[in-house]
Amino acid sequence: MVYDEYWMGLALEQARQADNADEVPVGAVIVRDGAILGQGFNQPISAADPTAHAEVVALRAAAQAVNNYRLPGAVLYVTLEPCAMCAGAIIHSRIERVVFAASEPKAGAVCSHLRLFEQPQMNHHVSWQQGVMETESADLIQGFFARRRQQRREARKALTLGRVDAGQAGESPPLK
Repeated sequence: MVYDEYWMGLALEQARQADNADEVPVGAVIVRDGAILGQGFNQPISAADPTAHAEVVALRAAAQAVNNYRLPGAVLYVTLEPCAMCAGAIIHSRIERVVFAASEPKAGAVCSHLRLFEQPQMNHHVSWQQGVMETESADLIQGFFARRRQQRREARKALTLGRVDAGQAGESPPLK
């Protein structure tokens, strides 16, 4: 467990990089034989790439590092339960084990919904564990979305105040 917490701590550092870049704070680290093969954080907005989830970024880096798209014996540490796209990529890369911090009740595909790792027709099965440093990860994600909601409220308020100011200056507020 201490070993898993160490690597998840590094995944959380990646998630904080995403948060600093105003991306959903998810981070991932891929480890084999005690060495990092790849790491990454969410960057679909900044990379203009819908596939640039933390897991995919880390998988790409790991595959490049070992010059092979298959990563047998590797463990993926990720701060949020993988979605269907990421779970599929994990299966295809032959990751041995996935350790994730927080579940994703809306789009999680490991245990929250699709349970892709358990589908009998898949040609590779991935073992998984949930809950390592769950509170830290959940707090980071919840804080991110709370800030986003607050920013939206402030933007709406500023827009409303701008309309009131324009109306007081004798101008008609813009129509909706």
